[in-house]
Amino acid sequence: MRNLLILLAIIAIILVYVIGTYNRLIAMIETIRNNQKQVDIQLDRRYKVFQSLVEVVKKYMDYEQSTLKDVVALRSQAESAKASGDTAAMMQAENKISGILSSGISVVFEQYPNLKANENALQLQEEISTTENKLAFSKQALNDSIERYNAEKKSFFQAIIVKLFSNLNQDFPYWQLDSETVKQQENYTVKF
Repeated sequence: MRNLLILLAIIAIILVYVIGTYNRLIAMIETIRNNQKQVDIQLDRRYKVFQSLVEVVKKYMDYEQSTLKDVVALRSQAESAKASGDTAAMMQAENKISGILSSGISVVFEQYPNLKANENALQLQEEISTTENKLAFSKQALNDSIERYNAEKKSFFQAIIVKLFSNLNQDFPYWQLDSETVKQQENYTVKF
């Protein structure tokens, strides 16, 4: 009888451990999905703010329309890629938009003193900057949650449970900078 109680206790401990690990991994997967939605919210916010800025800027400039068209085309690319499930293409298009917004818009503002002084344009430019910062934090939170999940599911006992429950074995792409941006950052030097 004593051996049976010990065996039942061991089985109960193992069962509790398996259930706890399963629930922890499910919670991590849901955290990743939530972080993906947060990135999507910031991407949508950036697009809407940029559209508002486009309306204000259109009054002041003509030949920079190509920059605006590029951003709109990239946004369409990103949306199409997202709809088709091509996360890598969506990330690449969104990263290109970030590059345009971080460098191109400031140059445009410098070329047009009236635009530079326009309160709406200044407020929208600040909104884009704030949104880009929020987007960067959202991407980092996404990557961090993916890293925690991957480390957890590869741990010894957790890996066994992941093999038992295939719905726990998911692959999520990290949000990464495109290789051109990484190369530019690695080759950056301060000039005096």
